[in-house]
This record gives sequence, C-alpha cells and structure tokens, in this order.
Amino acid sequence: MDAYWKSLRTVWEGLEPGSALVTPVSERLFDVESIRDDRLEVRFRDSGERRSLLREQFDVLADRLEENPIPVATLAPGVEPYAAALSLGPVVVSDGETLSMAPDEAVGGESPHLRSPEEARTRPRRVHDDAVLLADLLDRVNATDPGSIDTEALTDLYVLLSDVQRGADRVRGTARNALLERLGPDQRLHGRFGTVRRTTRERRIPKDDETIFEALDERDIPRAWVTGVDPEKLDVVLAVTDLDEATVYDVDEQVYVQKTGVDEDEKFAHLQGLAERLEEIEGGEEIHDDLLEIERRIDEALSAG
Repeated sequence: MDAYWKSLRTVWEGLEPGSALVTPVSERLFDVESIRDDRLEVRFRDSGERRSLLREQFDVLADRLEENPIPVATLAPGVEPYAAALSLGPVVVSDGETLSMAPDEAVGGESPHLRSPEEARTRPRRVHDDAVLLADLLDRVNATDPGSIDTEALTDLYVLLSDVQRGADRVRGTARNALLERLGPDQRLHGRFGTVRRTTRERRIPKDDETIFEALDERDIPRAWVTGVDPEKLDVVLAVTDLDEATVYDVDEQVYVQKTGVDEDEKFAHLQGLAERLEEIEGGEEIHDDLLEIERRIDEALSAG
C-alpha cells in the first residue's frame, strides 16, 4: 500500500495551481491544501470548511472497490471527497457514474471530478476576471468613439460588456437575497458607494378564464370586453392555412448584435498575462501598500464623521 499511497501523493502534488476537485454528487469544489504522510488536507470553496482525508479511509475505500465497483450516485456525503481524490490516481478510475478499479493501462491525473483553474472559478470570480479584462481593454481603446475602434477590439468590447453585465446580474441576485434578510420595511442600508432600501412591486397574474368570466357574469359585464386574439392560437392558424402574416400582423423589424460565442480559453490566457505583468511592475508591492494606507485613512475620516 505504500506504493499506492506514493502514487496518489505524486498525482496530488502535480495538480496545476488553481485547479480543484469536485464532489461527484453534491458538486462541491474543494482544494488540496497540503499532503501529509497520513492524510490529505482539503478546503471546500463554498464554505471555507477544512477537512482531513485520512489515509486509512482511502485504503478502506480502495479495498471495497476491489470487491465491486460503486455507483457514484450512492456515495455518502462524507465519502464523496475521498472518491474524487482517489479517482485521480492510477489505481481507481471514475467515468462520472461508476467508481471502479483501474485497468492496467490507466494513468493518473485524469478524472471527471477534476476542474482546471479556468473551470474552477466561482461565479463572483468570473465576474471579477471579466471586469479586469474589460478595464484593460477600456484603457486601450476610446469607448466614447466606437467608430474609431478597429473591428476586432470593438467585437471584444461588446463581448466583455455582455459577459460582465450577465455575470454581474447573477451575482447581484445573490447579494439582493442576502440584503432582503437584513432590511426592514422602512429601513435603509448605507455602504461606502451608495444606499439601498426595500421596495415592493406588485405583479398581476390573471386568474383562470372560468373564474374571470363568472365574476363578469355576476356583474352583467360583457365577456367581449375582456376577450381578444390569442397570439399563440393565431400562429397555429398561420401555420396550417394560407392566411398571410402581413394581413394579421404589423411586423417591426429590429436589427441588433447577437453574441454567438465566447473564447473562454483566450480570455483566461490574457487574464493570466495581465497578472504576470502586474507582478513584474517594479514597486508593485509598495503601490499596493500605499493604496491600503489611503483606504485606511479614508475609513478613519468617515468614521470620525
């Protein structure tokens, strides 16, 4: 078993920085933080929880697999991280549905439960990264005069603006839900950049037709006042008859730009290049310290009123 454990350690130690493992059933991302002689230390990204995966438990799971494969869907929550980490070694493999002993020709380091640094990013991290790419592009082009931007850069600008908007809206939704738990009916919350309050909007949804018609009949209101053409039914008529669309529809044609693809690999590679450039800036650490000091002084001034 020493050779088996050594092979597992070799694979874990060779993981690309920033990559993560994902539990097969609950799909929780976790990082390998350190590897010891008797355990693997991991940290879950969604909660920050740290766990020790013990070598003896890996041995128990491997022994169990020598008897029969295990359906991934049946794994208990406590066993999931063991299965994900074990599937990286050359002894055990997973196809995403079944965990089993590996064939002789198997090599370690490949698993459906492994996520690359790009794939392992959380939604807020993706928004951050897209915003960094957008900021870099805005520094290099004149966005106030789109006509002066070359076609490739203008396309990139549109794609990044779209990605930042979509990603920010999703993250904003999670922030909104958290804020609603802290906001009273007439309360306002103040941050450094703005203020929020609870707002209620009413959305009216018609009741079923029978209920509406009964209410109208009770008050001698003609049903014709509320009935009209159903667009869905009209489309069916157009499809099965020779009725011309222009006869029953006023068509307003709008031309717009549709994003049809995003090169995430290229975005991630450029992002890594930006990070490396920042690290190479002479005096970069001093600049960062100066910014932190300015932020601290601003906070003190605001606290003092």
